[in-house]
Amino acid sequence: MSETKKETPAAAAAPAADAWTKWVALSTTLLAVCAAFATLKGGSFSTKTQLATVSASNKWSYYQAKSLKETARDTESTIIKVIEAGAGTAEAKAAARKAIDHADEEIKRYKAEKAEIMKDAVYMDAEAAYSQARGGNFGLAIMFLQIAIMLSAIAALMKKKVFWVIGLCAGAIGVSYLTYAWGLYEKFNPPPVAPKHAEVPKAK
Repeated sequence: MSETKKETPAAAAAPAADAWTKWVALSTTLLAVCAAFATLKGGSFSTKTQLATVSASNKWSYYQAKSLKETARDTESTIIKVIEAGAGTAEAKAAARKAIDHADEEIKRYKAEKAEIMKDAVYMDAEAAYSQARGGNFGLAIMFLQIAIMLSAIAALMKKKVFWVIGLCAGAIGVSYLTYAWGLYEKFNPPPVAPKHAEVPKAK
């Protein structure tokens, strides 16, 4: 009976020494949830970055097409002015002047359209840069959270509490990045504002 009583305190002390491993499991679960959320949000901003980049590229291509049309009209206007100068009759001069006026109106329209297209293109570029920067913070959150989860797993396997403590520090950094990217980033870095379009003159 005396031997049994002597063994009981030693047997009870062993589980108590590893009681912190229960907190490792809990903290790892919470870190995994945060990492999953950061991955979801980061993926969302990655998609927004790609869409905005493609839209900006399309807008700049459209802008270039309008520039080519404007250049063609400008060349046309110059040629007709030469023809007007050499016209021998009033009717020919009048016809040339009418063509010149029409070409000049088209040039004005293209310039106005280019200005509006440029607004959209610049906005899309800014939107892509904003989404990429915000998504980068989610990426940093994911990195630190994954490091924390890995260190916690090592701590549980090796029964080394120091790895868990270091993991908690990495997890705290990851949660900080997550909090900043999710709730605070927009307050310190407002997103770009969509441009307002003026009415483009129509060709007659």
